[in-house]
Amino acid sequence: MCAAVLCLSGVAQAGFDSFVIRESGGNAPGILPNNVYVPGATEFVISAGGMKAALGSNDINGITIADITQLGITRHDDTTRFTAGSGPAVAPYFNLWVTDGVGNYAVIANEPSNGAFQALFTSNIDGSKTYDLDYGDLSNKVAKVFETPGWNTGTSWVHALFGAGPLTFADVATLEISPPPASYIQNAANGVGSGAPDILGTEVAYGFNWVFGDTLSNYVSGAEGYVVSDFAAVPEPASLALLGLGGLAMLRRRA
Repeated sequence: MCAAVLCLSGVAQAGFDSFVIRESGGNAPGILPNNVYVPGATEFVISAGGMKAALGSNDINGITIADITQLGITRHDDTTRFTAGSGPAVAPYFNLWVTDGVGNYAVIANEPSNGAFQALFTSNIDGSKTYDLDYGDLSNKVAKVFETPGWNTGTSWVHALFGAGPLTFADVATLEISPPPASYIQNAANGVGSGAPDILGTEVAYGFNWVFGDTLSNYVSGAEGYVVSDFAAVPEPASLALLGLGGLAMLRRRA
């Protein structure tokens, strides 16, 4: 079923792939093209609690969180059909896979229910809404830790490095964006749950992910689903140049 849904999507703009993270009751989220608003948009239909899908990119792998220049996406469906500030009204949220460089991984996520983050959603003349974020936008916002042992008790390796929290993106700014291998995700000792941003069935992961759906029913979209375009994940030019010159080691030393 998942394969069929993914084939329908034909999705993704340069640097991004759409994928199913988790089904619900044997049913997968819908991922399909939607050209009603703009050519090439993608629609994510989350019809039940527990469903989860994402747009993933490896375009900013190897840089630190502080080196993010742009995280962008435009949403075209009518968000006023949802209660202001609710999950479906402010989605998508994002997940970053990060590492300490010595074998530990975790997911760092924004907190969409935080009003300070919701204020970053810009309304456009045509009725669409856009997230166009850089590190400066995120630095003082809440950063949640997931998908590693101790994430929910403030005792994970991330908390050991930066404090019990609550953490901000400034606190975790030196962490490197990097997805774990499938073997790491599949090892139960690493505490990676079924809602982690990786492809259902293969556990292939992307460093940056726009996420649709959740464990609960708080991000159910109904039909019409979330209709999005103009995905972006961009490092600062200096970091891009370093990566092109094989500068990952330089970035790690700076961190």
